[in-house]
Amino acid sequence: MGKFVITQRVNSEYQFNLKAGNGEIILMSEGYVQKSSCHKGIESVKNNSQEESRYDRRMTINNKDYFVLKARNGEIIGKSQYYSSKSAMEVGISSVKTNAPTAETVDETI
Repeated sequence: MGKFVITQRVNSEYQFNLKAGNGEIILMSEGYVQKSSCHKGIESVKNNSQEESRYDRRMTINNKDYFVLKARNGEIIGKSQYYSSKSAMEVGISSVKTNAPTAETVDETI
């Protein structure tokens, strides 16, 4: 079972990572000034993860595939790791779809 892990960056911003059952990070958030905003970001991932149109497939200048998950308003709410192939990226998207809706939240800042 997946989980959202909330941590705090060195600049004091909060972030979350969605981890698959094997502990691998499958989605990373932006930084949030307030922890409550971080929790809202997690809810947004849960709400948007099932909609295919919310996934934007991209490629780096070094030809690494990755994706971002967008909210209904078009804002990016999470970014994947870099993948070596499009098929590996699709597996990552599938993992977010599977894990996000029922993932527990673990707050490592307390």
